[in-house]
Amino acid sequence: MKKTLIIGTLLLSLAPLAALASCESVKADIAQKIINNGVPESGFKLDIVPNDQVQNAGGQVVGHCENDTQKIVYTRITDSE
Repeated sequence: MKKTLIIGTLLLSLAPLAALASCESVKADIAQKIINNGVPESGFKLDIVPNDQVQNAGGQVVGHCENDTQKIVYTRITDSE
């Protein structure tokens, strides 16, 4: 019984790490699609932002993750020369 309880607790404590990894994998997939469309890797950035901070992110929402509690925001980087 104790063994089952310990294993269950361990699995529940690792769930947030799995969710973060899925956000990172979604972000990586989106970045690869942008690069495949001809945008250089240095020409944009992607940020994972909580839903309540999307307006402050200053970019375009291009994806979501963690059961739609986080958004992936695209920001174009331009040279100001």
